[in-house]
Amino acid sequence: MFKKMFGKKEETANKEIVLAPATGELVSLEEVPDPTFSEKMMGDGIAIKPTDGTFVAPVSGEVVNLFPTKHAVGILSEAGVEYLLHIGLETVTLEGEGFEAHVKQGDKVQAGDKLITVDLDFIAEKAASTITPLVITNETASIDKEESKSVTMGETTVITVQTK
Repeated sequence: MFKKMFGKKEETANKEIVLAPATGELVSLEEVPDPTFSEKMMGDGIAIKPTDGTFVAPVSGEVVNLFPTKHAVGILSEAGVEYLLHIGLETVTLEGEGFEAHVKQGDKVQAGDKLITVDLDFIAEKAASTITPLVITNETASIDKEESKSVTMGETTVITVQTK
């Protein structure tokens, strides 16, 4: 009762749930065979070994960056957290081949909206890996990452972010 009277915020008000951007196997970022991600140079997060070529928005927000090669997309969530979804490793060298974007920069998206579809077999053959990192590129208070498990795009929680 006193919390309501004195305007103290509930802790849940500052939490953001991040859903799996792809269906597959959740792995720790440290397992990504690229030091840019495994050493968290881009930020902390998770990675998924996808079993399907559809990638969806992990949170609701705005597409703030869609790389011309369509291999990566940046989303600014409604809570002000910046996410980078990087589909596969060394996929920039494919110059967009095998990728189809369903959004453009400036689009508003809801968690679970389709972002990009890829030819996963083509990526597996031509790129270093299909493993897909999802990282938070700006400062947050803290994040709680789920352990390795099978995940379903747009349904399974992979990260809980405690925002500032």
